[in-house]
Amino acid sequence: VQLQASGGGLVQAGGSLRLSCAASGRTFSRYVMVWFRQATGKDREFVAGITRTAIATQYADSVKGRFTISRDNAKNTVYLQMNSLKPEDTAVYYCAAREVITTWEGSEYDYWGQGTQVTVSS
Repeated sequence: VQLQASGGGLVQAGGSLRLSCAASGRTFSRYVMVWFRQATGKDREFVAGITRTAIATQYADSVKGRFTISRDNAKNTVYLQMNSLKPEDTAVYYCAAREVITTWEGSEYDYWGQGTQVTVSS
C-alpha cells in the first residue's frame, strides 16, 4: 500500500491542524493505521493509532485530549485532528500501516508515508 500524508503547516500555539493520510494500492481496511512524529534531533515517537474498523484508538500521553485519530475506509484515508497545538508538537508527522500489530509503539510497520511538517510557533 502507498501512503501519502498531507495537511501540515505553520500554526500558532493554541491553533489546530488536520493531517490526512491517503492510501492506495491495497484494501485500506486491512490495515491498522498509526501516526508517528519525529522532531529535529529526537527519536521518532508514537502519536496515535486506530484499529481496522475504528473500534479502538490509542494515544500518546503527550497528545491525549488534544489529538483525535479517525479513519474513513470508504475514502481510504486516516486523519489526525490536532487541537490546542503546542510548540513541542513541532515535528515531521508520518502515517504508517500494518495488518497485525503486537504493540502500538513497538510494531514494525510495513508501510510509511513521506511525512508532513508541522510547525507550531509560540
